[in-house]
Amino acid sequence: MNKLLIFMSLYSLLCYTSCQSKKEEKEEETQFSVTSPIQMDTAITKDYVCQIRSIHHIELRAQERGYLENIFVDEGQFVKKGQLLFKIMPKLYEAEMQKAKAEAKAAEIEYDNTKSLADRDVVSPNELAMAKAKFDKAVAELALTQVHLEFTEIRAPFDGIIDRFHVRQGSLVDEGDLLTELSDNSKMWVYYNVPEAEYLDYKMAVKKDNPIPVKLLMANNKLFEHTGMVETIEADFNNETGNIAFRATFPNPDGLLRHGETGNIKMLEPLKNVLIIPQKATFEVLDKKYVYLLDKEDRVNLTPVTVGAEIPDLYIVTQGLSADDKLLLEGLRKVENKDKISYSYQDPKSVIAHLNLPTE
Repeated sequence: MNKLLIFMSLYSLLCYTSCQSKKEEKEEETQFSVTSPIQMDTAITKDYVCQIRSIHHIELRAQERGYLENIFVDEGQFVKKGQLLFKIMPKLYEAEMQKAKAEAKAAEIEYDNTKSLADRDVVSPNELAMAKAKFDKAVAELALTQVHLEFTEIRAPFDGIIDRFHVRQGSLVDEGDLLTELSDNSKMWVYYNVPEAEYLDYKMAVKKDNPIPVKLLMANNKLFEHTGMVETIEADFNNETGNIAFRATFPNPDGLLRHGETGNIKMLEPLKNVLIIPQKATFEVLDKKYVYLLDKEDRVNLTPVTVGAEIPDLYIVTQGLSADDKLLLEGLRKVENKDKISYSYQDPKSVIAHLNLPTE
């Protein structure tokens, strides 16, 4: 009988100890981490598809008709301002200039003789005026032939890179025929379109006449090493797209960028007094974001939120939360709606300090 009582006592003690252990374990499991949204100024990076253009890009065309006598450069070659590029056979224009020189000389002699006679009152002033007009006309025609002769030489109007040739040496070219293109790539103009709402945000956040810095992601998915500045915004919006064009200028000292390339502009959009929460405090149901908010009775309540933008590890929330709310930070899969929980509160600044956040 005594042995039976001892056995039952030991059994009761073990059961009690086990129950207490399970109870303590359950209490430990229900200690959840809770935090609040943090309200602060920050900035997000917006991407825009862009077109890259040379600061100077022109077509070089023939200004006279004739056979292309010489090509003095090669495709892709860097040329200096004033350098001779093409020469159209000048024989005809040289002959015309020699003829014009002779006519100008003859008109000069006639004018001098008439002037000598007019000084002695042998001829009338009208005859002298006619001789002078004839001489002036001959000089003008000589100047015109000189211009035509100069047009047989096509020279670089600025430093730049020669593009593909559209003609070959010996080709017969007409006035206005395209020979090649010339690009000044010392600086590049990068164009991209910005929606109206974002344009207004930029203009309100940036001081007047203060250029906006931007970065360029090239087609190889690498950032261009130099920073560009938005210096120009077009005057009008495109009524069909609701966008307006921005133009950023990038230095290009190594000539890496070329006319016609594409890429993506990365532009910081400043945001004022926005609510920020950790991404891990949210979960998704049918493409909608939700959080668990705590009420006064420490019960979790399923609450939808609207995410306005995304930062690494963080969401910027535009609807559904206030700065005073408390939300479940961890253990979202361990609770259900309206569950009462025990929690420890974590300061939002401490939570954010362990995450990535670009700030101004």
